[in-house]
Amino acid sequence: MPKFNPYLNFDGNAEEAFNFYKSVFGGEFSGGIMRMGEMPDSENITEAEKGLVMHVSLPITGGDVIMASDIMPSAGQKLVVGNNNYICISPESREEADRLFAGLSEGGEVEMPMQDQFWGDYFGSFKDKYGVCWMIDYGVAKEAK
Repeated sequence: MPKFNPYLNFDGNAEEAFNFYKSVFGGEFSGGIMRMGEMPDSENITEAEKGLVMHVSLPITGGDVIMASDIMPSAGQKLVVGNNNYICISPESREEADRLFAGLSEGGEVEMPMQDQFWGDYFGSFKDKYGVCWMIDYGVAKEAK
């Protein structure tokens, strides 16, 4: 059974928001805070954007996790209420990731096709035909276990 976790987008204040959430829920960020400047080809983004949050995750009760990133205006991203929330599904296999991606994205708009990512996961994102934003994230490290 896949695991569902909320993924939030922010307009430059993801770190502030997640420090607030951490003060409420407690705990520590999983893997720290990844910055846009850590991405491949980050020399092509502005200095200000290099400090933005690429990814942060905070484990909360019962094994659930809330995750987030900032938008990148230079990549044409604009925060609009509705695209600031994603449902992130973490399936148990690559095959299940592909099946879920193909099924849910049918008739929708693919943002990032399923592919191996530089951070080590097999990942894709899209907006379905109803306007709901989804991420499919299979942790490749699971295959090694």
